[in-house]
Amino acid sequence: MMEQTEEERTMLKIDHLQKHYGDFHLNCTMEVQNGRITGLVGPNGAGKSTVFKAVLGLIRPEGGSVSLSGRDVREFSVEDKRLYGAVLTDSGFSGWLSIKEIIPMLKGLYPGFDRRDFEEQCRRFGLPLNKKIKDFSMGMKAKLKVLTALSHGAEFLVLDEPTAGLDVMARDEILSLLRDFMETEGRAIFISSHISTDLEGLCDDIYMIHEGEIILHEDTDVLLGQYAILKVEEEQYAKLDQRYLLRKQRQPYGYRCLTSQRQFYRDNYPGIVIEKSGIDELIYMMIKGEKI
Repeated sequence: MMEQTEEERTMLKIDHLQKHYGDFHLNCTMEVQNGRITGLVGPNGAGKSTVFKAVLGLIRPEGGSVSLSGRDVREFSVEDKRLYGAVLTDSGFSGWLSIKEIIPMLKGLYPGFDRRDFEEQCRRFGLPLNKKIKDFSMGMKAKLKVLTALSHGAEFLVLDEPTAGLDVMARDEILSLLRDFMETEGRAIFISSHISTDLEGLCDDIYMIHEGEIILHEDTDVLLGQYAILKVEEEQYAKLDQRYLLRKQRQPYGYRCLTSQRQFYRDNYPGIVIEKSGIDELIYMMIKGEKI
């Protein structure tokens, strides 16, 4: 089997994407590789939704480029855009329609729309076909968005907060659907979520964005396996090798420090407190902590 080229391995490439909104300035560079699920995390207002809208061609960048499978998305035709399956936080169907009424619309938009499977999935997730969408709960509306994105054989899913409003059981069902989606070769997912445990169990790699710029990119296994929080007293901090410290934060007892090399400090400083770092803690320290 011939090895894929870098271009073939890259599903989505964002190169110095720029956009201004008042005092906000987006300048983003990142990639989503074929066969991988890539997460984008960061606080509210960091630029996540702006990135997703640019990927979908819903806003016009002021600089840089966005390409999908090696082609600039600005050159995409309507037919090309059918490669996407998308969920955005601020989009959805008219509340005055029922699922039965939106099915002909989906069939007209997407030649690959699978009506039988879509209706089966709606029943599986407890979505009534004849009820007006305005009478759906927030969780039901979230499920409908995801099922629609999966309904037409898309190769690439762009999912901005797809599990928002869902309870634990429903979120697990949706995440299982996304894993099933990835069983077919030649697919990829770009996803954001405020529920960090969803991304920890789903994503292959994660980008962190803050104030419009990517401040960290790492494989999820590395984030969860090698990053850690060190809790040290003043005297302990003074003796620490700081080569592998990313951020520090002053505390009454001394310092909290974020490291990307947990094992190094475990081997060489057995007297200090070392705690695993989840994504929420990582975001907090990268944004609130002081650079070293």
